Amino acid sequence: MALHIEDYALISDCHSAALVGRDGSIDWLCLPRYDSASMFGALLGTEDHGRWLLAPADPAATSTRSYVGESFVLSTIWTTKTGSVEVTDFMPHGDSRADVVRTVRGISGSVEMLQDLRLRFGYATTVPWVRQLRREKTPGLIAIAGPDAVVVRGPALHAADHRHEARFTVHATEQHSVQLTWYPSHLDLPPALDVARSRRETLDWWAGWADSCTHEGPFRDAVVRSLLVLRALTHESTGGIVAAATTSLPEHAGGSRNWDYRYVWLRDASLTLEVLLSHGYESEAEAWRGWLLRAIAGDPNDLQIMYGLSGERYLPERELTSLPGHHGSSPVRVGNGAVCQFQSDAVGEVMMALHEARGAGVEETEFSWPLQVSLMTYLEANWRRPDQGIWEVRGPAREFTHSRVMVWAAFDRAVRGVTEYGLPGPVDRWRRIRDEVRHDIEERGYNTALGSFTQYFGSEEVDASLLLLPQVGFCAADDERMLGTVRAIETSLLREGLVLRYTTHPALDGLDPGEHPFLACSFWLVEQYAASGRVDDASTLMTRLVGLANDVGLLSEEYDVTTGHHAGNTPQALTHLALVRAADALVAAGGRNAEEAGRPL
Repeated sequence: MALHIEDYALISDCHSAALVGRDGSIDWLCLPRYDSASMFGALLGTEDHGRWLLAPADPAATSTRSYVGESFVLSTIWTTKTGSVEVTDFMPHGDSRADVVRTVRGISGSVEMLQDLRLRFGYATTVPWVRQLRREKTPGLIAIAGPDAVVVRGPALHAADHRHEARFTVHATEQHSVQLTWYPSHLDLPPALDVARSRRETLDWWAGWADSCTHEGPFRDAVVRSLLVLRALTHESTGGIVAAATTSLPEHAGGSRNWDYRYVWLRDASLTLEVLLSHGYESEAEAWRGWLLRAIAGDPNDLQIMYGLSGERYLPERELTSLPGHHGSSPVRVGNGAVCQFQSDAVGEVMMALHEARGAGVEETEFSWPLQVSLMTYLEANWRRPDQGIWEVRGPAREFTHSRVMVWAAFDRAVRGVTEYGLPGPVDRWRRIRDEVRHDIEERGYNTALGSFTQYFGSEEVDASLLLLPQVGFCAADDERMLGTVRAIETSLLREGLVLRYTTHPALDGLDPGEHPFLACSFWLVEQYAASGRVDDASTLMTRLVGLANDVGLLSEEYDVTTGHHAGNTPQALTHLALVRAADALVAAGGRNAEEAGRPL
């Protein structure tokens, strides 16, 4: 059975990613892209659904692990009664290949190592044809099934009931490497890597990227790791930013809220872009804008809220029968039905991100502003439509307050594009619609009797997305209406001090009720506290949230306050970008956070 979600570490080459368990097993790997079919799928089943174990043969061995510096090169120190070894796992960056390298280095004594390789292509639907690699001095295997081929070079592997196993002993100062390389099965066998060179170049690249971070504050380590996660989820070739590295990790154990997040949401990618821009990463902004221009090119009426890594539009949701789900939580889904939803807030996020890019000095192209004008033409015709909202509810479309606020933000940034940067556009009409949207929100999205903004027009409930209103400039964080909204959220949406997205029930989202606190929402509350003068509350909550990260600094989508386990897809871009924003807000607020916020409670 798969480990708990927080027991996995990420390695990435900025084209795909693998999850490595504390037990030394790679239980999730899709090559050559994040959204390719899995070849190791034990994360959503058992070892027979594909995994690659490399660990001491002694079941009593213990381990500690960490990333090497500010990188995604993972170091695990194993200790046994006979000795200790270091296993280093990484995916080489910058070689235009799809490789995973695992190196065992002897530290002391001697350790017998076990390698258990179970390749299962196509989401565990296919056991490949495997043969020994004969034409090289280094032992190896070639595995082929349909379009996929893999070559594994390293200690000799032997067949054992639809898997391959190797046992070898590592003595102090000795080093053994295993390389796995994916390649299209119709092409020639790729050559072996220079492991030492690949490791050195990969470490240098990650360190160089992290060195550009401009954040200084008590949570700097968490901020840098979060920015690294955002970069690891950005596809190097296309500029697309996936929402997470996984599919179908359950929001609630045994439940059906299991979704595929290996695609590019306009909302999440836009918010990621804003965070990267605020920390000095302009080149990522240019790459993402190029992705956006290509993805939504054409008739603006065909706009989608999400796309594939290269801008693919056809992402039908389907359920897999080949994978039983993480700890039995089914169904396992590939694709995402939200692709067909109307979510008016997405245009607002895009307009805000492109406005920030312009302010950061990213130069206009021939198509960048015309793209925004066409988005506004689309929004002018559609802004009154009810939608599925930021949470992509699968119940009836409604007039969600957050969605309308993002409509307001879209027109506001369009107006500012004209007034602040001299760009052409019907500014008077945009200004008139912006003011009309604001009036509509203040009249219908605010409940005077409750003293708070509401989840949707006519509702008497709140939603954590309302915490974003000050972030987009709709109102001040210390506006009385906002303070009343915070009080309502604290009353109805806090669970053990962490924030739920909303109160789940079938009439709203069309699904069975029940989920855990949403970590991004809790970071939004930190930002709200800091911006409204509650700096001590912000510092206390921030310290707790950062402490929920796993041993290598990763956070998933949700957190189970009862069991202490992570829930939902991991690592989650929205969670990590919200962490960065919260840390920035604390630094801006000053006070206790400047020196004391990072201390354990």
